[in-house]
Amino acid sequence: MANCQTRNGETRQQSIACVHLDLTAYAQALQVQRRWHAWCVARRTNVLLLTQHQPVITLGYRRPCEQIRLSAAQLREKGLSVAYAERGGGATYHAPGQLVVYPVFSSLLQQYGVRRFIAQLEEVMRQTCLRFGVCTSRQDGCPGVWVGEKKIGAVGIAVRKRVSLHGFALNVDLDLRPFADIVPCGLADKGVTSLQQESVLPIDFSDVERAVVENVAAIFEARMEDVRDGESPE
Repeated sequence: MANCQTRNGETRQQSIACVHLDLTAYAQALQVQRRWHAWCVARRTNVLLLTQHQPVITLGYRRPCEQIRLSAAQLREKGLSVAYAERGGGATYHAPGQLVVYPVFSSLLQQYGVRRFIAQLEEVMRQTCLRFGVCTSRQDGCPGVWVGEKKIGAVGIAVRKRVSLHGFALNVDLDLRPFADIVPCGLADKGVTSLQQESVLPIDFSDVERAVVENVAAIFEARMEDVRDGESPE
């Protein structure tokens, strides 16, 4: 259980501060992440950021540019920017309709360890999809969650000063066509899908976001505390 011990030997449930961001540019969200990261390093606490991004292609720290199928001119024509991230993994695409979740975790990351932490994030996505009637699986050597041979949720993190950065992206209801402009996560023989495509239930983005928050709290066995946007650290 995700409890921590106090100085008098008692245990108490760990908490996660939950911050809901508006639609953000990727660079803006990265700045917010880094501010919260410094906060979590100093206080050994845990923060969950939830957002949607304006259209952008991101590349992992190995910068696999060959996974982008468009020229610089074609990217400009389509209004797509490219951003480099210190996370693991290859190329991916973010846009409105995709829920992007950044767990900036200190004490919880240290409690579970990196491998189990990533598995827990995948389980959050799996349980969320299941709530909307979509069964998913994991594939060996291919992080994320899958519906058959189509990826519905991607995961990639970084760890700095024993605190996590980046996280996962769950395709809820977005235009999937731009994924054809990249080799998603370097997997040329795989496809992508979304909850909207796979579920027979009505999909409301706010319901999916709420389900993710509930599943993070349940799977990490922590108490969720909402934080107003104005309370973000400077």
